[in-house]
Amino acid sequence: MTWTLVVLIGACLVLRGTESRQRGGGGGRSVTFHRTQQDQGWAPGCSRTGRDTSSQPPHGPPFSSCQLHLDPVEHKVLDDNTHETGFNGDDGSYVILTWVGDGTGVVLVLSTISAPIESFIEGGSSRLYRSTDYGKSFHDISQRINHTFIKEEFGVSVGPGSSVILTADTPVVDNPGGIIFTSIDAGATFRFIQLPFHLAQPITYHFLNPDYLVALSIDGSLWLSVDFGTKWTKVHDGVHSYSWGAGINLFFSCVRGDEVDTDERGDLVLKRTTDLGKTFSTIHEDIYSFGYIGAFLFFSVMEDPRTPRVMYFSSDQGETFSRALLPSASTEQFYSILDGDEDMLFMHVDNPGDTYFGTMYTSDDRGILFSKSLERHLFDGHRKSDFANITSLRGVYLTNRLDMDGRIRSVISFNRGGSWRPISKPDNVNCGDQVKSCRLHIHGEHSRNNRVVPMLALSEPTAIGLVIAHGSVGDSLSSSQHPDVFVSSDGGYNWKATLKGPHHYGILDSGGLIVAVEAQHGGQVKTIKFSTDEGQCWKSYNFTEQPFFFAGLSSEPGTKAMNVSVWGFRPEDDGQPMWVAVTIDFQSLITRECNDGDYENWLAHSAEGGQSERSGCILGVKETYRRLKKESVCRNGPSFVVRKTQNSCLCTREDYLCDYGYYRDVNTSECVRQPSAQNKTLDICLNGEEDELLTAGYRKVPSDRCEGGFTLQDAVHTVIRPCGVKPSPASPGRSTSSVTHFDTPRERLVLILVCAGAGSIVLIAIVSAVAAVRRVVNNNRTPVYRFSNLQIQEDNNGIATDRKSGISSNDTACHHHSDDVI
Repeated sequence: MTWTLVVLIGACLVLRGTESRQRGGGGGRSVTFHRTQQDQGWAPGCSRTGRDTSSQPPHGPPFSSCQLHLDPVEHKVLDDNTHETGFNGDDGSYVILTWVGDGTGVVLVLSTISAPIESFIEGGSSRLYRSTDYGKSFHDISQRINHTFIKEEFGVSVGPGSSVILTADTPVVDNPGGIIFTSIDAGATFRFIQLPFHLAQPITYHFLNPDYLVALSIDGSLWLSVDFGTKWTKVHDGVHSYSWGAGINLFFSCVRGDEVDTDERGDLVLKRTTDLGKTFSTIHEDIYSFGYIGAFLFFSVMEDPRTPRVMYFSSDQGETFSRALLPSASTEQFYSILDGDEDMLFMHVDNPGDTYFGTMYTSDDRGILFSKSLERHLFDGHRKSDFANITSLRGVYLTNRLDMDGRIRSVISFNRGGSWRPISKPDNVNCGDQVKSCRLHIHGEHSRNNRVVPMLALSEPTAIGLVIAHGSVGDSLSSSQHPDVFVSSDGGYNWKATLKGPHHYGILDSGGLIVAVEAQHGGQVKTIKFSTDEGQCWKSYNFTEQPFFFAGLSSEPGTKAMNVSVWGFRPEDDGQPMWVAVTIDFQSLITRECNDGDYENWLAHSAEGGQSERSGCILGVKETYRRLKKESVCRNGPSFVVRKTQNSCLCTREDYLCDYGYYRDVNTSECVRQPSAQNKTLDICLNGEEDELLTAGYRKVPSDRCEGGFTLQDAVHTVIRPCGVKPSPASPGRSTSSVTHFDTPRERLVLILVCAGAGSIVLIAIVSAVAAVRRVVNNNRTPVYRFSNLQIQEDNNGIATDRKSGISSNDTACHHHSDDVI
């Protein structure tokens, strides 16, 4: 049975295991562990309560997994450095675990009960615990916040440095505002602050200055603090969403004038303040939604509910913006920003109808010109995609397609979406003669939503080339067999099957250590597996004599730590569950510090290039990394930094995209002019602006750093007039015209002649006007449109995305995977 896209109508009762989810705004520093009264551990699919589930789906094609014996000395060392904490008397249904600071070893744990707020008005409270030794021991510090009940939904927020904010669960009735507790010393002390408003969502830190805070109240007011929450100032009313930009730029969408309905999408105004709320400027009206990612501000505009939404992008904080060359979207469709940085964006455009797929596009460095990257890109009924950035190697991305036969198949790109290919079969797995196409297929968000796998693909920038993922081998993703765990050491070119069945896994010591806990269907665990050779072989360690129901793994963000905590709960004598944390310190087992002989030089992206001169050339550069040898058993340590050398490659045509109005000839690979482009009015004509685009037909791929070789001097430069304007002898100056009712210089000439009535004087005026209007954009750049206030009011053809906060509390921008729809 192959995996086909299934839309479930209704629901089924599942014997659910505990579930962990990452907290937004915490840069991966917060995770929530959840249990229910009937938790029986992680289990895939739907099963009826009380029914025998011992018959499990079969595994995929067989493979041998290398298992090594843990000798008694190693077992004794780990026993001596394993620390178990039982949170006696704490029966909270949620545990929110938050790491504070970098390398501080401080962990805050908030235990709370999921129940209506009215249950806690009289004497209710949360429990707050703190560890200063990476989770080896905890102390109850609830008295530091007066045993106040803290919100479960967004109760804990961490910011730059050692700043922490706790948000109390305060009833709205009879309270003028909410309550927060702030700390600047990683939770050693807290300060009580009464807010003049009630929070509608988490407080957002500025990405560099923790004193700058922004908050949205339940009545739609935007509030700002510049002293870490001590004083608050109302910035604007009727706000729908907001986002920090670069510097102290703050963007927000709000209702027009005196309107009060903040849910009226498509009728909002996008504004910006550059001085922390003292003054404002309007960027665009008729906003549907907006967001900020990488270096791009993007927004969608809809003139009325009957017109499609259109995307606009700005790479200069809203000073200028241009309409993206993308298909428009109806009210039933959506856009989604998948990933982005200062160079380019990945954009998903939904197909019309309930198809559950769309088309992926990649942008140029201005966010204007988009090239088709992948068709039939899977986007399931939950509006989630399987798109994943493999952060352990530059340029690598994974995702899944929904093919014409209804099957889901995985593809991988090694050049930032320039091309996609199937994933190679692992070396130690064979499919059998009955399978026509034997490939590896990676489970993503779609599989996790359907409880097929407990974790997504994992990679870290400090663990060069290492990728761990759940997958199945065959013609497509299979729903009739257990997923297994696969590992790649070269960024996804080659894979190896390493663990049978679903697991929870983590990367420690910058890739020098991998840990995994099997996702037991019975729910209770007592064994952790670990590998010091990137998953080639594993050892197993029983970390407790009393198994407990598994909740999740936790280690300090950044992969440099060698401590990992296994969280779960076990019933006490009175039948009530008790939260348990077991922290294992592998530093005591792996004691030797790595030396120069433990490392090797590795040329990235060279798995298929042989000895050719271009072997390893991706996006115009060769990168050679210094990384740990698989056979070396030693510690990278907390001071480890990734070292690499870069060498530019000679440019080829593959380092260039075809510019607007051009396409790549299948026979010659050259970019040739589209026959219909010369007299065609293109979509980038906005407000009657006229542009001449001087181009050789090529545009360098964003972030490509090749040098020499193929250059644009080898190609013939031509002029494309995107608005279909006739040639003009005017000088290539540039200005912005505010008149939009006349489309050509000839029409404007007639108008001026009629109005002026003086031939010679008018002729001089026309020559001056044409010289000011005509622009030539050189150096293969797309036109940039700078709009006056008048033009902003007259042109409302755009589309935006809704991101509550484009900046996380720990990142400069939301550059990680994003499925927020627009």
